[in-house]
Order: sequence, then structure tokens, then C-alpha cells
Amino acid sequence: MSSDDARQGGAERTGAERDEADGAAVDEERTVRVVLVDDHRMFRTGVQAEIGQTDRTRVEVVGEAADVDQAITVITATRPEVVLLDVHLPGGGGVEVLRRSATMMADPAHPVRFLALSVSDAAEDVIGVIRGGARGYVTKTITGTDLVSAIFRVADGDAVFSPRLAGFVLDAFANSDTLPADEEMDLLTQREREVLRLIARGYAYKEVSKQLFISVKTVESHVSAVLRKLQLSNRTELTRWAAARRLV
Repeated sequence: MSSDDARQGGAERTGAERDEADGAAVDEERTVRVVLVDDHRMFRTGVQAEIGQTDRTRVEVVGEAADVDQAITVITATRPEVVLLDVHLPGGGGVEVLRRSATMMADPAHPVRFLALSVSDAAEDVIGVIRGGARGYVTKTITGTDLVSAIFRVADGDAVFSPRLAGFVLDAFANSDTLPADEEMDLLTQREREVLRLIARGYAYKEVSKQLFISVKTVESHVSAVLRKLQLSNRTELTRWAAARRLV
């Protein structure tokens, strides 16, 4: 694991005060320890710069990871209060990190709680990670002040969502006490779902490549995998499948 992709550390917890400049109220004598999980190093650097000034924000970034395996290694080693988790990650996506962290989330003494932080605002992404055990979901348009507030709320066990996304979860619970499962959707990785959604909306492979910053060959591989897993024959059937689930 490189120092760029995964950093670990710890520091003694110190007191806190209200930051009048940002208007963020924080609890005195408290610091929340956080791990950043995102496959874009520049984004991790930006979040670290925004929230990682512990004296001001009372948030201590104790580790970073760029993929699923790194995430599990760092989370296990540091046992943070909160993990900021991207939905789309190499190695199986945020849902796989949640699955492999189930024991740590269930620890009654020191639970590790997850807050999804993603560019995606798709309903299936939101519901997927909440079903996996995340305590909230916010998009990357969130301000630094609001993100710090969300981190403290999740650390306290609250559920936190960007306003529009809360509706997805409310709708999912409307007719059931549990979030609905979609066995076919669960066959797909987060990246495959993203490719599927763009293809179903009519994007050409080159356009998908530009949107997701991956090669055309990788797009083709993902589409082939989606067709195989869903037992579909062509793009037309894929579009119908996605439309039936309101993914387009």
C-alpha cells in the first residue's frame, strides 16, 4: 500500500470550540476520527484540506484508501468513528466495503459508521449503500462546513442525507419495513451499474468513456459483463431492463 493511497495515523484527542468563521458548532472536548475512501487522490487531498484542520474542525483524518482492499486494511487498523465512502471503487464498490466491514459496524462498544460521499445521485446507488449499512449519503457538492456537521451527526448515530436523496430512502420504506432487494441489480458492481445507466440513456461507448474517465475497451468489458450477468442479448434489451427499473 503506497503512502499516496493509504495513510494511517493517530493523535491524542483534544478540546474543541465553536468556529465562528464557518458557523460550525462542535462539541467541546471531542474529536471525530475519519477515514477517507475514494479512488481519486486529488479529491481525497481536497477533502483533507477542507476538513482535516483538526484544531478548527475537530475532525482528524487518520487514514486514506483508494480501493476496497486498501479500505478494509486501513479501517481495520485505525477503527475510526466515521468512514467517508465513495460508492464507485475498484474491487467491488462501496457496497463491498460495507459488506466486509459488517462486524466493525456491529461493534456495540466502538462501532465504525459509514457516510457515503459520492458524485452519483442515482436512487439505486443511494438505496444500495443504505441497505449495506451506511448511515447516510451526501453528494460531492456538499460544503466543507456541512460535511463536518454530517460527520459529527453520523458519529452520533444519526442518519444524514442530501435533501433530494432522502426521498429515495423514504420511498423505499413506504411499503415495507426494510429496503427492497433487487437480486439482479445486486449481481452488478457499482461501476457496471454506472456504465449500464449511461448506455441505457443512449450514450455511445466513447461518450461513456469520457464521462467515467475510463478507456473504451474498459467500457466494452463492463457492457459485456452486464449483458452476461443479466442474461441479456443486446443493447436494446439492456435499455428495456434499465427502463423497467427507472434507471433512465
